[in-house]
Amino acid sequence: MAVNLTKGQKMDLTKTNAGLNNILIGLGWDVNKYDGESDFDLDASGFILNASGKVRSDSDMVFFNNTTGANGAIIHTGDNRTGEGEGDDEQIKIDLGKIPSDVEKIAFSITIHDAAARNQNFGQVSNAFVRVVDDAKNEELLRYDLGEDFSIETALIVGEIYKHNGEWKFAAIGSGYQGGLEAVCKAYGVNV
Repeated sequence: MAVNLTKGQKMDLTKTNAGLNNILIGLGWDVNKYDGESDFDLDASGFILNASGKVRSDSDMVFFNNTTGANGAIIHTGDNRTGEGEGDDEQIKIDLGKIPSDVEKIAFSITIHDAAARNQNFGQVSNAFVRVVDDAKNEELLRYDLGEDFSIETALIVGEIYKHNGEWKFAAIGSGYQGGLEAVCKAYGVNV
């Protein structure tokens, strides 16, 4: 049974789940009733970070235009341009055993594509979540529902996995940004 986290909570992944190696990060959302002219296109990204909390190079941003990172340890499964349907809208798969030793953290974001031009923000989005699944067993380990606390933000850092004393853990972040993907990229050291 999955553990439901709240903002700021942390949970061990590998210490209490012996043999856990392949995880799936599922991200999902729904769009509230929206009568604008443009479709909503939300995108999930993973930022592969070193001990200083920055990417080692621009290729350490995994998203729909760069689907593989960390020497194949992290794979974005593809862009969902509508967010329709149940379950995960986008997924990132991680092989913990293949992550390079200089990677300390992987942060996950959801951003609104062309938010400023389309006059869109997370106040128009509901049911956003991130979940971690044991990919080998297809078993959900944890879930973090973000709630409706974001009204003007165009990007969210939803959570991160990080190394602590040689074990991997998950932290529920729930931090909003204005400025969309560009603001998140700059925060993590990606050149845009």
